[in-house]
Amino acid sequence: MREDIGQLLWIGFEGTSAPQAVRDRLARGEVGATIVFKRNLVLTPGPNGDECDLDALAALNDGLHQAAPDGTPAWIAVDQEGGRVQRVKAPATVWPAMAAFGPYKLTAAESLATQVGTAMGAELSALGFDVDFAPVLDVHSNPDNPVIGDRAFSGDPERVAAIALAFANGLSEHVLPCGKHFPGHGDTSTDSHLELPRIDHDLERLIQVELVPFRRAAQAGLPMLMTAHVVFAAIDAERPATLSHAVITGVLREQLKYRGLVISDDLDMRAIVDHVGVEVAAVEAIRAGCEMLLLCKDEAHQHAAYEALIRAAEADSELRDKVTAAAARVRAFKAAYADMRQHNARPARSVVGRQGHKNLAERLAAGR
Repeated sequence: MREDIGQLLWIGFEGTSAPQAVRDRLARGEVGATIVFKRNLVLTPGPNGDECDLDALAALNDGLHQAAPDGTPAWIAVDQEGGRVQRVKAPATVWPAMAAFGPYKLTAAESLATQVGTAMGAELSALGFDVDFAPVLDVHSNPDNPVIGDRAFSGDPERVAAIALAFANGLSEHVLPCGKHFPGHGDTSTDSHLELPRIDHDLERLIQVELVPFRRAAQAGLPMLMTAHVVFAAIDAERPATLSHAVITGVLREQLKYRGLVISDDLDMRAIVDHVGVEVAAVEAIRAGCEMLLLCKDEAHQHAAYEALIRAAEADSELRDKVTAAAARVRAFKAAYADMRQHNARPARSVVGRQGHKNLAERLAAGR
């Protein structure tokens, strides 16, 4: 049970090398995956801002991979969207925000998005990453949204779906894409990092706008989706989507027929910590249908979530069955990904920041 629960936890950490405590938790099977942030990079001043020491980053990722027990690889993820959300910057390719696809006709945008996704995925894979928490599937329907904005591909849900999935197809040549934030964070006026947003649109509006890209993602077989810490009143007026069985199981699994992995957004966010607490949230997210839980920073929260899940699973056979099933699915996805990596060798480090990729980024930014 402890190893099963470990497979459900995806953690962040402090420092530019893999801390011994994190390596030990990976080795014991108490953690199944990690995420790298800017705070984990060795940065030096460059002519256009801080530059990343790519050798140090590759060494960090290699150390994290090596710490995992044989037969159960540990995934490493990063938020690499483009624009203001990209952790790995120069001398790697620096990508514009995904709103830059706006001027392109749809067929041209889809073609370019596949090329951008392929290039970005190759650079991430060459540095040792397994998963990119992208593309954003949110529809930019609220100009006052403080957290999505130009991270979204468009304000048209069908266009978001088409371009984002083309981008995901490119990424999947080298890393696993993870769409976000189900069932849609695009029309909030608050940021779930800071408070609990609420969307009061009726169900028909959600079906016609917010859910369109996620329906297409389910149909396309996108391997992973991340939830939103947002209350969707028409579906569940009390709980944020991450903790809602009606949203995750009822809508995503049963109505949209999604068959990939479901990961929570960061349970360290104020939308969770200030309203329900990490321990309750970890248990309720698994009950709702999440299969992996993201805990990006607070080590005390990571341990608290782990122990809360153990206590709850020991006391509740239904939850224990959910944990067992979720861990089995995570391991199956990891095995399938490992097979893919055996057939598709990791790109050489020389691909990172190559001129052709920089030209592609400039072309996208220029809208031509």
